[in-house]
Amino acid sequence: MRIISANLNGIRSAANKGFFEWLPHQNADVIGLQELKAQDGDLTDAMRTPAGMHGYFHCAEKKGYSGVGLYCRTKPDNVVIGLGIDDIDVEGRYIQADFGNLSVVSVYLPSGSSGEERQTVKFAFMERFWHHLATLAKNGRDIVLVGDWNIAHRELDLKNWKGNLKNSGFLPEERAWIGKLFEEQGWVDAWRTLYPEAPGYTWWSNRGQAYAKDVGWRIDYHIVSASLAGKLKSASIFKDIKFSDHAPLVVDYDYTAP
Repeated sequence: MRIISANLNGIRSAANKGFFEWLPHQNADVIGLQELKAQDGDLTDAMRTPAGMHGYFHCAEKKGYSGVGLYCRTKPDNVVIGLGIDDIDVEGRYIQADFGNLSVVSVYLPSGSSGEERQTVKFAFMERFWHHLATLAKNGRDIVLVGDWNIAHRELDLKNWKGNLKNSGFLPEERAWIGKLFEEQGWVDAWRTLYPEAPGYTWWSNRGQAYAKDVGWRIDYHIVSASLAGKLKSASIFKDIKFSDHAPLVVDYDYTAP
């Protein structure tokens, strides 16, 4: 089973950069999208059902902002759109597809980098999302959460960690929160499990040739239930074509694809 996470920083922008020409060749079973930056009416048929896949979307109410989606090779048994929390759901941050005992989620956590107000929103999201994740962790399903979490967990997860100790995305409270997901709730960080010492950057600032120099952050994850920890085969980050300021994170699982 192959699952891909891709923050597109605008689905229309990514389309213009070749994302939908690349996607059919990836042999993916599920692709989680983040940061669609589009409304439902903006999506073309090619964006809705690329390579014959089934597309599901949770768009933000605000135009040109946020939004998540899932492309599924097999039609899911059930699709959950949103968390059922109004102020979170208007921003289009959560979508879940269920296949038998497997659930695949695309999630996009808020960024707090624009200022104190948005950092407060981010902390409020994290507090409530914690409880949702705790419930998921206990429900006995095999779960893959893919997406842009806007948090780098460890020093290894960003190139310039010393210069970012007081910046959103690497604040002590954020790092402790995601660490507790692994330590207390039992979630598993797929990349770090497979490659304990490989940085695995997935996002690069548009400033100072960060992409070319690989001065990046690892903020896109596959976070999986403990039941899938032993099913991780390999992972890769696709940088050959730049669709976005993020790169797609591809993970293969020793698991029967839906």
